[in-house]
Amino acid sequence: MTSDLQRERLAYKRSRSRRSTAVALCSTLVFALVAWFTVTSAPGWPRVRDSFFDPGSALSSLPDVLSGLWLNVRVLVVCEVAILLLGVGIAALRTLRGPVWFPLRAVATGYVDLFRGLPLIICLYLVGFGLPGLRLTGIPNDPVLLGGIALVLVYAAYVAEVLRAGIDSVHPSQLAAARSIGLTHAKTMRIVVLPQAVRRVLPPLLNDFVALQKDCGLISVLGAVDAVRAAQIDVARFYDFTPYVVAGLLFVVLAVPCARLADAAGRRLATREGAR
Repeated sequence: MTSDLQRERLAYKRSRSRRSTAVALCSTLVFALVAWFTVTSAPGWPRVRDSFFDPGSALSSLPDVLSGLWLNVRVLVVCEVAILLLGVGIAALRTLRGPVWFPLRAVATGYVDLFRGLPLIICLYLVGFGLPGLRLTGIPNDPVLLGGIALVLVYAAYVAEVLRAGIDSVHPSQLAAARSIGLTHAKTMRIVVLPQAVRRVLPPLLNDFVALQKDCGLISVLGAVDAVRAAQIDVARFYDFTPYVVAGLLFVVLAVPCARLADAAGRRLATREGAR
């Protein structure tokens, strides 16, 4: 049975929560009004409005941009799977111990250093134009495939470092306990280490994939007709920049759910760690 004191505390907390919500809504509304007034009162606002926020151009370009966005989504899904597999492999190589594994560790370290330091746009140019230029049998010419390869190469380096940090965060006693009951190194990594490592680094992993969502639009530099290239075509057709705004908003809508998921995963991890 709830006591009178506890009921008073709950009522006080509810009142504070309602007050905080009301203050937040009011402050947000005031900020939005001030921002809107500042922008719309600028001398060049009518020209910017006609060039970037034309409703007719937005509606006309929406089908083309949506069709291109579907290509970005497919590239995103395939690249995420490939990045996870490659990232796990590289992270596992970097955590190998013993002098006999030094060549593999050196290759994995060199890969991470190279592709973390190489700008994505340059990697896209090197892969997208360099590989077909070799004219070797079996080298693809599809800009979507080549762009996906470049995305996987760059983002796998970041994911590998995140996973390696998660693996190193697992206490050595976990490995020793697993080996003491007869598990091999591979089974220890798969059953004991990786599940704990992935759970600990899930928020930064999700943040990397949020960044990957928008960077999938860079495959347009190779000629792939994705959302960005479709918007570029419509910009030339309508003689204004509204299609770019449409494409940008669609990318934001695509990224917001994953961003909120990353925030929720971070809060859940913080709560779990704080409860220990």
